[in-house]
Amino acid sequence: MPTTNFDKIISRRNTQSVKYDGMKELFGADDLLPLWVADMDFETPEFIRREVLAAHAPQAWGYLKEDPRWRPSIVNWLAKSHDWKIQPEWLSFIPGIVKGIGMAVNILTNPGDEIIIQPPVYHPFRLVPEHLGRKVVENPLIMNDRGELSMDLDGLERLPGTPKLLILSNPHNPAGKVWDRETLRRLAEICHRRNIIVISDEIHSDMVLPGRSKHTPFHTVSQLATDISITFGSPSKAFNMPALATSYAIVSDTELRERFFGGMEALEFNSPSMGQEAAVIAAYTQGDKWLKEMLEYIDANIRFVEEYCQKNIPEIRVIIPDASFLVWLDCRGLKLNHSQLIELFQDRAKLALNDGEMFGRQGAGFMRLNVGAPRAIIEEALKRLATSIRQF
Repeated sequence: MPTTNFDKIISRRNTQSVKYDGMKELFGADDLLPLWVADMDFETPEFIRREVLAAHAPQAWGYLKEDPRWRPSIVNWLAKSHDWKIQPEWLSFIPGIVKGIGMAVNILTNPGDEIIIQPPVYHPFRLVPEHLGRKVVENPLIMNDRGELSMDLDGLERLPGTPKLLILSNPHNPAGKVWDRETLRRLAEICHRRNIIVISDEIHSDMVLPGRSKHTPFHTVSQLATDISITFGSPSKAFNMPALATSYAIVSDTELRERFFGGMEALEFNSPSMGQEAAVIAAYTQGDKWLKEMLEYIDANIRFVEEYCQKNIPEIRVIIPDASFLVWLDCRGLKLNHSQLIELFQDRAKLALNDGEMFGRQGAGFMRLNVGAPRAIIEEALKRLATSIRQF
């Protein structure tokens, strides 16, 4: 029997939650059912909350030295969970993966340099380089008739110019695809040949769902990948604690590590605050059972969405993810333009989802649904949507 009640509905309003209290700012209304920003409506595990509170127990909150358990907890977790053996010195704390991407862009490139993204993809991959004065170059993913995505590696080889970085979503957000080893190996060959550093965002690596292919860290697919990779990871998605900056960077190549970590250290971006290390240690040393139960619940939620849509909303195809609590909904069968799709979900069904075009023009006709919530909330959302489609 599960030890956690994932059906429990908790109140998150008036807690400074972006998902709830920030909804009006983005959607213009606060009476929507929020199924958008990528955190879960489950309680953060008690063993993590206990350790974080204990870390705040000292009466004097002065400067902190690194917890000696922090690096071994990550090393052991990656070896156990992903068959990836890293060295402790390859690690550095970072205050969030988007911030880490920004630091990598600033340290490793110059204004005007080209940076490759593969849309549709997590929108900060585009926004961060653009805001920092870099030129974003698109190598769009290929979408088949079923809405499934693959990399256009031939197109990547043909891209003109001299890009400096490629930002990889591994597993992919928003579609939840786990990239296979051969795809990543060929990606590494192309990027190594063109002197392109690969930033691999692997924040969803611990969210691979039951029965799916294992996550493959980009760094591990070949020596070429090892030589050009910066990997970002965090337990924040899997253990529902994005409010804590629990991210880290992994760089094994000595020259690349000295460049990147040296820049981080110069700006003190490598220094965690109180409680952050405790959260990582707790997640990676006590979290196996909770994570297994949570993923089983998420997988059941996804199957519920798929079956409900097949029966009641056949115009919407559910792209079953390999990883994550984010589900890519192919709504093109509704034959609606972008404005009409937003009107249907937001104004009529009173649902707050991320629309596909947020992730690039290649996401037109799609919506991203967050199923990291009690089943009753997911069922209510689908009922609202089905009713609104019939009335639209």
